[in-house]
Amino acid sequence: MKYIVTSALPYANGRLHVGHVAGAYLPADIFVRWLRLHKEDVIYICGTDEHGTPISISAYAQGVTPQEVVDHYHKDIKAAFDAINIQFDNFSGTARAPHHEMAQEFFLNLWETGHIKARDTRQFYCEHDKRFLPDRYVEGTCPRCQAEGARGDQCDVCGQIYDTVTLIEPKCKICGNTPIIRDTRHWFLQLGDFTQELQDWIAHKDYWKENVRNFMLNLLEQGLVERSITRDLSWGVPVPLPEAEGKVLYVWFDAPIGYISSTIEWAKNKGEPEIWKEYWLDPETRMVHFIGKDNIIFHALIWPAMLMGQKQPYCLPHDVPANEFMNLEGDKISTSKNWAIWVNEFLQDFPADYLRYYLAVNAPEKGDSDFSFADFQLRINSELNNVLGNLANRVFAFATKHFEGVIPAVEYDEH
Repeated sequence: MKYIVTSALPYANGRLHVGHVAGAYLPADIFVRWLRLHKEDVIYICGTDEHGTPISISAYAQGVTPQEVVDHYHKDIKAAFDAINIQFDNFSGTARAPHHEMAQEFFLNLWETGHIKARDTRQFYCEHDKRFLPDRYVEGTCPRCQAEGARGDQCDVCGQIYDTVTLIEPKCKICGNTPIIRDTRHWFLQLGDFTQELQDWIAHKDYWKENVRNFMLNLLEQGLVERSITRDLSWGVPVPLPEAEGKVLYVWFDAPIGYISSTIEWAKNKGEPEIWKEYWLDPETRMVHFIGKDNIIFHALIWPAMLMGQKQPYCLPHDVPANEFMNLEGDKISTSKNWAIWVNEFLQDFPADYLRYYLAVNAPEKGDSDFSFADFQLRINSELNNVLGNLANRVFAFATKHFEGVIPAVEYDEH
């Protein structure tokens, strides 16, 4: 049995905080270590998500190029993962040429088989900045749940997607003005084409976490709608059609393809450039995506549909264990308000294993959890150091006294 384990690609536009680690990275790292203890064939794949509006907005605000933002934060994020001992087999990035080629191949396969269609659509346009406002370039009130601060492409509160122009009281993220609506041509993934395949696929996923499976079943019951997969931006993977000049692929179309391009990079670095196919093109491979709950729709719906529409027989996700969020001292972590615990800073004062232990026992698996410094102190001192530390000390002392310092191998069976 082969396993591909992935963690959601972190955006290369900010530092890594404890909420990130608790939700998508530490659980995956622990699972991979467990698989390896059981001699399973597993690769752990990740990389930075280097396209999309967050990076473009960050570059604009700093007066630098998007590539400079990406280079800086890729290095910073990788250093944070190394410091907390998250052990990827490969950590790549989506702004690299091989990834662009793979993403364009995915698009063309879907386009040539009729699963992508082009049409004119209405988009927000800022007359002040003279630009269309895709995704995070516009914010307003969610048309589904009425939550404030909803983005143009998705509401983080209810997790729903919607037609951008249905956003209530929209404001340009750059200048704060109210945009107008203009026509522009875009390309749409026909998700409805995959309804039956997705229903058949999800029918066998009774072992999934309840929140993920119920979310998927609800979407299928509502009926799948087409999804825009191109944007009016200059930073991203160019749409590989002559009539689409000036358009790039939507970040959530190209990002999950990064799992494949990162695996191909891993194979080339090993000196076995074709070995990636033994994992991705084997239908028996178990692919497990560790993500946060805000990414369910992309990994459990859009990404499987994209894989189903390819010429090569890619394996489909075996499981999508989406975790909830971790708060900080009772309030939601907010990077814009600097209300976060940054991993690199935290590890200047505490050992990595202290943070790994606390996030593991306080993981937001079934509901939102909370990082409290008082609770951190209590658990490290009473549980990790006193209880588990004392147990380890006794075991090592016993092994030294009776087995010359070597713990004997243990044979066991399921009975």
